[in-house]
Amino acid sequence: MADTENDIRAMATRFFDAIEQGDVDTVAATYAPGAKIWHNTDELENTREENIEVLRNMVRRSKSRKYTERRLQVFSGGFVQQHVLKAERGDGFKLHLPACIVCAVSNGQITRLDEYFDSAVVSAWRAGYA
Repeated sequence: MADTENDIRAMATRFFDAIEQGDVDTVAATYAPGAKIWHNTDELENTREENIEVLRNMVRRSKSRKYTERRLQVFSGGFVQQHVLKAERGDGFKLHLPACIVCAVSNGQITRLDEYFDSAVVSAWRAGYA
């Protein structure tokens, strides 16, 4: 199946909308079974399953999530999105995380996701988990 740019754009929008809504099952369905997820902060590849668990924890620990300033660029075989992730923990701590995500897409699913963000901002967010 050839992914058109319109198909990729719709899938990318669904992916980020699902995270905002806390719909981790839809996010999981967007990933190909062998998808790899990489972050600039540790330079390690994670599996689809590991990433889904991280997302479940984020949803559980935040009362809201919103992607603002979305700038989505679609191309044959994938997309790049720059955005600011805003989230709020139950204790009122607010996350403001500018980020860039680069994804490879095949057959309507993400096969690789590379995420770039400031680790200090995420560390402050995670500090409240203890």
